[in-house]
Amino acid sequence: MDDGSDPLAATLFAEVFMVDQLARNMVSRVLPRGMEISHFSVLNHLAHVAEERTPAQLAATFHVTRGAMTNTLSKLVWAGHVHIRPDWDDARRKFVSISPAGRQARDAALAAFMPVIADVVRSIGTDKVRAALPVLRALRHRLDAG
Repeated sequence: MDDGSDPLAATLFAEVFMVDQLARNMVSRVLPRGMEISHFSVLNHLAHVAEERTPAQLAATFHVTRGAMTNTLSKLVWAGHVHIRPDWDDARRKFVSISPAGRQARDAALAAFMPVIADVVRSIGTDKVRAALPVLRALRHRLDAG
C-alpha cells in the first residue's frame, strides 16, 4: 500500500524549513534594535513598489491574516516608519505608505544584514547559489499557486 511518503519531498521540505529558521535567526540577530523581520519585509515591499497599499493588499502579499498585518502596521506607525491615511473615496479603506524614517530604517536594516548574507553566499560559492535559484523560484511559484 502506498502511504504517500516520498523521501525526496520530505528531505527537500525539511531542508527548506531548517534554512528558513536559521536564516530568520541570523537576520533577526543583526536587525536594528526593535525591528522584526515582518517590519523589515513590509518596509522593503513598500520601498520597492513605491506606491501606497491597503492593509488588505499587504496581508495578501505576505500571506498573513488582516489581523496580523494590522498588528505589524500598528508597530510601524508607532515607530514612525509608515503613514496610514484614509481613502478619500471610501472611508472604510486605508492606504499605507513608507515614511522617510521608514526608508532610513529599511536602509539601516539592509546595511546590517547584507554583509552577513553576502558572506554566506561567498562561503557556499556564487555558482552553487545561482544553480539553486531556479529550483527555489519554481518551488516558491508552485507553493504560491496553491
